[in-house]
Amino acid sequence: MAQLGDDPVLNHRVLQELLDSQPPGKLELPPGNHRLAEGLRVPGGWTVRGSSVADTWLISESRTGHPVLHVLGSDVAISDLGLRPAPADPGEHGGDRGTGLTIGEYLYAGTPEWISDVDVRRVHVDHGPLRTANAIGVMGAVRAVTLHDVLITGGYTGVAVHWGAAGADVSSITGPTYHPHQLTVSDLRVRDAIEGFYLSSVHNVRVTGACLRDVEMGFRLLPGDNTNRFVSSSEDVGARIEVEDVCVRWTGPRYAVRIAGWGRSEVDGVISVLAYRDSTVRNCRLAGTGTGDDWSPVRFERASGVELRDITVSTTAGDCCRLGVPD
Repeated sequence: MAQLGDDPVLNHRVLQELLDSQPPGKLELPPGNHRLAEGLRVPGGWTVRGSSVADTWLISESRTGHPVLHVLGSDVAISDLGLRPAPADPGEHGGDRGTGLTIGEYLYAGTPEWISDVDVRRVHVDHGPLRTANAIGVMGAVRAVTLHDVLITGGYTGVAVHWGAAGADVSSITGPTYHPHQLTVSDLRVRDAIEGFYLSSVHNVRVTGACLRDVEMGFRLLPGDNTNRFVSSSEDVGARIEVEDVCVRWTGPRYAVRIAGWGRSEVDGVISVLAYRDSTVRNCRLAGTGTGDDWSPVRFERASGVELRDITVSTTAGDCCRLGVPD
């Protein structure tokens, strides 16, 4: 059991030194609100576990935008924790920054090693009133990840799943690109955020049993800015994506759900279309109305290959979360 006190600098040093030690093992955190001067890097092989999601909190005081926990290696398990990021505004392309938890990275200087076999269970990310940073990011060269029984309060997007790439910034990507896959998300609850979740340029992903309440957008299925232009031919981007048993209570300017197949590259402005295959959105309940002049519960944009089944729409913003996902 890690020994922690009231000094956020010392707490960070103690925990990071443990996580950097070899061989990797189990980091057990005691009950309490543990303040950190900076976020923690989690290398491969580690288990990080609190006493319960209600009793053990890691609270970042850093304004650098580093995640409270940043998973940078394979075979990692994180459970029974509350994570409270410091206020951050990482901007449009900073989806892996300012989070409670990020697995992987968005941009790479060179060829990355794939991160695989990461298990996250019984985790609460609390952004409070902040609406400028995501809560959980799954980015880039990441595969075989499970997120189960996760609660998000506040923030921009609850769970942001996004491709990554080699390049200094989004306008100078040369490829290759790396696309999260073999991802399972279950029993996700998002409250009072801008958006519940999005999946951008992924494949072999399943989201089931999500309750997204009091959000401006429920979820988006996106092709990514460059769709699959820079990916190797062995990747299967856009295939075998399932979203099912999701409820959304929303009041936003445009839509509860957006499913899009086109993307405009920030490298050269070229518009390309992703050919989805064997992908389904089904058994979803959408309750609420838009606040803008041009709104629709579901926006479907050049996304052939995605099948919609049993989508129920209500303009009454009642409690639609009756799908067995507990509050």
